[in-house]
Amino acid sequence: MKRLEGKVAIITGAARGMGAAHARLFAREGAKVILTDVLEKEGKLLADELGENVIYLKHDVTSPEDWEKVLRAAEDKFGPVTVLVNNAGITGAFANVAELDYLEFKKVMTINADGTFLGMKTVIPSMLKAGIGSIVNISSVSGLQVAPGSPNAAYVSSKFAVTGLTKMAALEYATRNIRVNSVHPGGVKTNIVADMSVFDDPKMLEPTPMKRFAEPMEISYLVLFLASDEASYITASEYKVDGGMTAK
Repeated sequence: MKRLEGKVAIITGAARGMGAAHARLFAREGAKVILTDVLEKEGKLLADELGENVIYLKHDVTSPEDWEKVLRAAEDKFGPVTVLVNNAGITGAFANVAELDYLEFKKVMTINADGTFLGMKTVIPSMLKAGIGSIVNISSVSGLQVAPGSPNAAYVSSKFAVTGLTKMAALEYATRNIRVNSVHPGGVKTNIVADMSVFDDPKMLEPTPMKRFAEPMEISYLVLFLASDEASYITASEYKVDGGMTAK
């Protein structure tokens, strides 16, 4: 259907997992895609697979200088950026607040929250030049509610920050034809989980009424919708893709 024909999209953390699924779907739907990641080998392979309208750039989302380089490369290659998917993120260590190492907390916050802020700060001027833009920030169900018995203060704090940043930017640019929304996945089968056996663990599946983890592409279809002009009247909104988890 080419639902993203004419769009220029930056997708962070796109070398594998959800980001790679987003990149594949966006390319298939006609977007010109700049996929970024710190994983060079995987990123280059994916860009080569997806063809001439997709490029890979090595990118540390915590670096303002890297963001400027990515934006310049995107504009030089394809023109002003009209879609940004802030997908890059990490989970960090599980620990109670008093036991959580400050440097670990800061690392998670810097990648997940600062990276999202820097992406919006850098790319919004390009969207203003284009006269249109859609930003999709990947948060989490942990950015909406705190699950008891899951001590991950760094991750929860960072994802709540993403949710708040989304609303602020959405309100600030609502009259400038730039939409900003957040997506809140539950459990997803990605490489962010070191032990893949958790995907079949009944205890891990118990909080989810659908009793399974999502496939990455099940998140990507929502991201596609929000990036497209089909979502032209949607901004400052939170979208859960959690198999019913947060209904409890």
